[in-house]
Amino acid sequence: MDTAILAQSGLTAPILVPLIGALLAFVIRRWATSIGLLSVLALLGAVILQVPSLFADGPQRLAVGGWGAPLGVDLYADGLSIAMLLMTAVVGLGISLYAAVYFRGTPARGQAFWPLWLLLLTALNALFLSADIFNLYVTLEILGLSAVALTAIAGGADALVGAMRYLLVSLLGSLAYLLGVALLYHAYGTVDIALLAERIAAEPAAWAAMGLMSAGLMLKTALFPLHFWLPPAHASAAAPVSAALSALVIKGSFYLLLRLWVELFGEIAGGVTTLLGLLGAAAILWGSIQALAQTRLKLLIAYSTVAQIGYLFLAFPLAVGSGIMAWSGVLYLALSHALAKAAMFLVAGNLLRFGGHDRIADLDRVVQRLPLSMAAFALAGVSIMGLPPSGGFIGKWLLLESALTQGRWGWAIVIILGGVLAATYVFKVVGYAFTESENPHQAQPVPATMEWVAFALAAAAVLMGLIVSQPLALLEIGDPFGIQTEVVAP
Repeated sequence: MDTAILAQSGLTAPILVPLIGALLAFVIRRWATSIGLLSVLALLGAVILQVPSLFADGPQRLAVGGWGAPLGVDLYADGLSIAMLLMTAVVGLGISLYAAVYFRGTPARGQAFWPLWLLLLTALNALFLSADIFNLYVTLEILGLSAVALTAIAGGADALVGAMRYLLVSLLGSLAYLLGVALLYHAYGTVDIALLAERIAAEPAAWAAMGLMSAGLMLKTALFPLHFWLPPAHASAAAPVSAALSALVIKGSFYLLLRLWVELFGEIAGGVTTLLGLLGAAAILWGSIQALAQTRLKLLIAYSTVAQIGYLFLAFPLAVGSGIMAWSGVLYLALSHALAKAAMFLVAGNLLRFGGHDRIADLDRVVQRLPLSMAAFALAGVSIMGLPPSGGFIGKWLLLESALTQGRWGWAIVIILGGVLAATYVFKVVGYAFTESENPHQAQPVPATMEWVAFALAAAAVLMGLIVSQPLALLEIGDPFGIQTEVVAP
């Protein structure tokens, strides 16, 4: 059989594998952990198998059920979508291995976790592969509802309040997005992104749809000042859930926003890109300052996520003048952030298991007792700060180079200042990890698997800085940003 046909038929595997796993984990609860781990391993294999055919044959499009656009549902894979699938599969495997041990002492919560977790992966993968804006709405809803349920399984008042706030925000964002879909369908008679790109024009219906859909997705991505729901939800959730929310879930809505702007709204946006950049800059500064002010580790990491999200939006104004350099930088930053932030939240889970709290000032020389976990936090911090040779450095370097080549010094200063502030709050945690606490406590053992998974993800975030050419080459397949330009990496 032709490799292109095999690749097209394989596009459904990243969606079907975790979906079947979710159903089996729900029905056969005694084996939920084993089913979950096997499903995530199979998912990683299915995604990896797509990479050679993508390099050989280019982007793939599959009309599900044989019904193509505008009536049917199309799946589409280019370098950008496959990179996001790889990110989800790798980080998802790490979180799954961690969760298998984390929930061992609470089997009821573990049995609830696996079907929801696999459903969340299904929704994410479907979102990355969908090629029409209504199907993307469906995936957004499944993603949001499964993320809310996962947030609530930690139990307790804080988790339930955080989950309820998350639910209301998710529904509001989805409603705004759906209104935009209705406007575009009414105006142009299709929901297929490729057909819309041919028909859309700078007129009131398109501008209104752009405003509604962008606002809904910015709310889901937790861009400042729409970030109010994120710290309580992430900080109160179980450690593997916090890692999933910060590393993966918010990337789904950002990916969709990026796709819409590049393929639909970029030509009619006008000066709105500058507004997105200003909100991103405000997020970097505000989120970093708030992270520095926190006394709890999970809240510090959550506000750090708010700050790092800001970097993703700096690419919108910078791409106007530098094109693929800014887009490649922000995507590289998103991939490395997923690895680093997942590692940080898993380390926070280790410290909670070890000491029964996450008070930064009372870490009580934890570096001597959990050296591997603190090494993981420090390595993840290297990427978050943007220090070489990490993946975070590559992403921020490309953004900084984009700003400097255009003479846009304001954006460059924000990028550098954000790195300095990130170093401040990372070293704050590391410093207390070496300090004896005034309130010593009885330590509890932390399973080695939980430490090694966090360390592996953090190390991967750093190693991404050493394999620059392959990820950037993958991101260029299919020219997802509409500009065929060679990227020169440091």
